[in-house]
Amino acid sequence: MKNNIKFILLLMISTLVIACSDDYVDVESPDQNSEDYFNSEEDYQNALIGAYDLLQSTYLNVMLGEIASDNTLAGGESATDVPGIQEIDNMTHTDVNAQLRDIWSWMYAGVNRANYIMEFQDKTDFPGKNGVIAQTRFLRAYYYFELVKFFGDVPLAVDRRILFGEENSIDRAPKEDVYAVIEADLIYAADNLPAVQAETGRVTQGAAQALLGKVYLYQDKFTEAAQVLDQVVAGPYDLVTDYNSIFEQEGENNIESVFEVQYTDVEGAGFGCLQCSEGNVAVGFNGIRNYSGPEFDSGFSFNVPTQEAYESFEDGDIRRDVAVLDIVAWSAQTGATYVEGFEHTGYYNRKYIARQGDLNTGDANLTNPNNYRAIRFADVLLMAAEAHNRKNPPNDAQAQIYLNRVRNRAQLGDITLTGSALTEAIYQERRVELMGEGHRFFDLVRTGRAAQAIDGFTANKNEVFPIPLIEIQLAGDRWPQNEGY
Repeated sequence: MKNNIKFILLLMISTLVIACSDDYVDVESPDQNSEDYFNSEEDYQNALIGAYDLLQSTYLNVMLGEIASDNTLAGGESATDVPGIQEIDNMTHTDVNAQLRDIWSWMYAGVNRANYIMEFQDKTDFPGKNGVIAQTRFLRAYYYFELVKFFGDVPLAVDRRILFGEENSIDRAPKEDVYAVIEADLIYAADNLPAVQAETGRVTQGAAQALLGKVYLYQDKFTEAAQVLDQVVAGPYDLVTDYNSIFEQEGENNIESVFEVQYTDVEGAGFGCLQCSEGNVAVGFNGIRNYSGPEFDSGFSFNVPTQEAYESFEDGDIRRDVAVLDIVAWSAQTGATYVEGFEHTGYYNRKYIARQGDLNTGDANLTNPNNYRAIRFADVLLMAAEAHNRKNPPNDAQAQIYLNRVRNRAQLGDITLTGSALTEAIYQERRVELMGEGHRFFDLVRTGRAAQAIDGFTANKNEVFPIPLIEIQLAGDRWPQNEGY
C-alpha cells in the first residue's frame, strides 16, 4: 500500500473535499446517487484506499501531541513561524487556530470517506467483503478517536456522509456516544480481520484490538482494556531486540509494529496542500535547521525536546539517544554544522527527523518516507500494564510482568512496586518509551496530570481544544464552544 495509496477518488468523494484555496465553483456533485459506483469489488477497494489516504495527514496530530505537552517546544525559525503551532505550545490557542482547523477538516474527511463506503455497504456482494467493511470501520473509528481526543463532543454521522448543507441540522454528539460507535466499529473489525494481511500496511485484527484497548483506557474502562490488550500480547507481536533499529527504514513494519501509517517519497508535495503529500511532513518540520553533515538531512527545527525531557531518562537507558539527538555532542563527534532555530534546546526528535538516502522528491522537506509507528507492541504492553494495575481488583503482578518486558529491553532493572507507586512507574515508562511519538499530551490529560506538568495549562479548559470558529459559523452557530474558549 505504501506505493499505491493515491487520490484516485478525488472527484468521486467530492462531498468533503479539503480545498487548497477559498475559490469555489458552483457545480453539480458527481456522486449524488452513486448509481455507477460500488458495482464491483474494485470500486470498494478503490474507495477503501481513499479512506486510508487521510491517515497520512495525521502527521500534524502527532506533532501537536508532543508540542502541547511538556516533552517539546514549538521551535521553528522564529516566534511567528507557523503561529498556530506556537500558540498551542504556549497554551494560548483560540478558535481561529489554523492547525486545529486542519485537524478537524482532515479527520472529518477521513470519516466521510469511510462513511461513503458504509452508506453503500449492501449494494454489491463479493468474496472477502467483510474484510473490506472491517478495514473501513477501523478507519472510521481511528478518525473519530482523533476527533474526540482533540475536541471532545463532536458531530456524529454513522453509515452516511455528512453532505454540504447538513451542517445546519447536525449537532455535536456527547463524546460517550461517539465512543460507543468507536467501540462497536473496532469490535466488528477485530472479529472480521485476519491476524496478518497479505498487503503491508493494511489493518489487522491485532491493530483493531490494540486500538480498542486504548479507547477503553481513555474511558477508564480498565477491566475491558486489560481483557482485550491481553489478547494482543498473546498474538504474533514481540519487542524488537535492537531498539535503535525501530525508527530506521529497515525497521518499518517489523514484528513490533501493530499499526503503522505508510509514507512514500515517490511523489512531490508543496505547502499549498500539505495534506496532499504522500510523505511524512512532520519529519521535515522536526529536522535540523540548515544541517550539513552525515546521516541526517535538514529541516525546519520544530518540535524540539526540552532539557527536562532529555533528563527524564534513567542512567543507562539505551532509549534516550534513540529518542533524542544531542546536536551539540553530534556536531563535536562528526563535524556536522547547523543553525540554531527559535527556542533552540540543543535537542531534536531523533525518531522522526529526516535521514539521508531517500529520493528527495519535490520539496524534500515534505516528502520524507519515514513511516509513523502509530501503535507499537511496547505501547500495548504498557497500556496492558496500566489496565491491570488500575482495574478493580488490580493485578499488579501481571502489570509488573508487562512493564518489565519493556524496561528489560531498555537494559533497565525490574520494577517491584505495587499500587499507586506502580501506576506512577508505568506513567514514567510511557513517557520515555514513547517520547516523540505524539502520545504524551493525551496521556497527561486522560490521567489528570496535565495541569501540573504543562506550563500555561488551565484545568477544565485545555483538556480539549476549541472547535474551529469557522465550523461553528458554518453550522449556523448552533454548536456551543468548548468551555473556556
